[in-house]
Amino acid sequence: MVITEVRGDLLGAGLPALAHGCNCSGTMGAGVARDIRRRWPSLHRLYREACRSGGFLPGDVLVWPGPPVVYNLAVQLRPGPTASLAAIEVAVARMLDLAEAEGLTDVGMPRIGCGPGGLRWAEVGPVLDDLAAASAVDLVVFDKP
Repeated sequence: MVITEVRGDLLGAGLPALAHGCNCSGTMGAGVARDIRRRWPSLHRLYREACRSGGFLPGDVLVWPGPPVVYNLAVQLRPGPTASLAAIEVAVARMLDLAEAEGLTDVGMPRIGCGPGGLRWAEVGPVLDDLAAASAVDLVVFDKP
């Protein structure tokens, strides 16, 4: 479908599903991940356990059933500006397939991999455009207000 870019609060938007980038070390210490950790401690416990067990690697998607459904996308091995465009592409493609199978029509997400992840939107945006074009799910990408 399409990408819609909006300014505002991803967590307060009332969407049925959210996605965000994570590292694979078990920390949610910056950006949207930190806000999600604070809002949903049980999600953070699930994520941390998956990381500790070695079951969350770049390109993986960890689904928290919510509500809202939260897709935790493994886009980097460790914290810091280490996000991988390849991991983003694989994780977002998997997330879109999962969302479509669940009958979701919209998934909100930040400019994944940008900010704390270290990538530029000029790199990430076209990848998401291509993935959204091949999916029945619309991506609603939030930029900070």
